[in-house]
Amino acid sequence: MTKLPEVMYVIDPRKEEIAIKEANDLGIPVVSIVDTNCDPDVIDWIIPANDDAIRAVMLITAKMSDAFIEGREGRTDAVQAPASAGSAEGIPEEIANKLDAEEKYSEIASNLVEEEEEEKK
Repeated sequence: MTKLPEVMYVIDPRKEEIAIKEANDLGIPVVSIVDTNCDPDVIDWIIPANDDAIRAVMLITAKMSDAFIEGREGRTDAVQAPASAGSAEGIPEEIANKLDAEEKYSEIASNLVEEEEEEKK
């Protein structure tokens, strides 16, 4: 890295306590998912959610990354709806790629949840 980041996004503030302290010392704003077992005083922007739930973390992180990309590229005009429902024609490539990625990650999350449930048995 050639310069300091403009903001830091943290999933679990308890595990990343040192990184958050360093960010605060350097004046880097911290955005974090904050659970009931975390200290919200050291976080600049709090996202109240369960940081242990894989699906919640994936959803919030996906939305954060989409917002970051949108901010970097500038807001685009509204996407026109496809000519026919269910048709892939008319959907911009970027949105089609996002849909594919969401599908892929939801499958991974489902597999992880199933594995966790099997381990509990």
